[in-house]
Amino acid sequence: MITPDSFQTWSSAHQTRFEEVLRRLLPQPDMSPQRLHAAMRYAVLDGGKRVRPLLAFAAGELANAEIARVNIAAAAVEMIHAYSLVHDDMPCMDNDVLRRGKPTCHVEYDEATALLVGDSLQSLAFQLLAEHPLNDDSSRQLQMVKLLAAASGSRGMAGGQAIDLDSVGKQLSVPELEFMHIHKTGALIRAAVLLGVQCGEALDEAQLKRLDHFGKCVGLAFQVVDDVLDSEADTATLGKTAGKDAEQDKPTYVTLLGVQAAKKMAAELHRDALDALSGFGEEARRLRELADFIVLRKF
Repeated sequence: MITPDSFQTWSSAHQTRFEEVLRRLLPQPDMSPQRLHAAMRYAVLDGGKRVRPLLAFAAGELANAEIARVNIAAAAVEMIHAYSLVHDDMPCMDNDVLRRGKPTCHVEYDEATALLVGDSLQSLAFQLLAEHPLNDDSSRQLQMVKLLAAASGSRGMAGGQAIDLDSVGKQLSVPELEFMHIHKTGALIRAAVLLGVQCGEALDEAQLKRLDHFGKCVGLAFQVVDDVLDSEADTATLGKTAGKDAEQDKPTYVTLLGVQAAKKMAAELHRDALDALSGFGEEARRLRELADFIVLRKF
């Protein structure tokens, strides 16, 4: 039975509320240039589980952060994530036609518009971090801008994508695959956790390191589970084209380890993530539940 305090109730409430936050923060569709703004809203709204924002909200609760501040940090992360998906799906990258159960942005609009959507969402993410007060300590807010920039760039998400594109048709080792996904997928997930925390009370260095390790573990687990699903689930379930990695001859945890060993790896990462939170009490409850959700919801 779902209680008022259940994870499902908590996550659903945040997902619904956060959708309205995004609708408010994105440029309105009647604002010039209308086609670009409509495409930005198409790419961001009405789709996805909002895992990264949920991680930011959960981490914000741990640090007693004001929800209005976490809203902005979570929106910045989600806009970076949405831009990465738009660019990922373009013909010059993965050339996919379906995302979140609807046509990809370049299919619904056109390639030039999709490129500009990604550029504009990236810019808007940093505009949000700069123009809203997210912490009373301005040096901590500046650190948040640096954190998201590093997670998004060549030493983070974009760099991981570059490695991914260069790895097509190649046989990577497990450590090499981990290195790629620590950057491509994990960097932004880690940033979501740390940005949520930075909106609240200051934690000591040891606590921040434990939270960063938690983010690293759930980020890798997220990717391992995605690889398993890409091999087992259908397109309707995924909301994107199933079997795309195999079709493009991309190295995955399934191709390197097999399905059962990949599931075992996800379980080990799940345990490591929970261990990283062992020094926290009830205030880390939602982070623990999110670790469960990321790994267990899909199997």
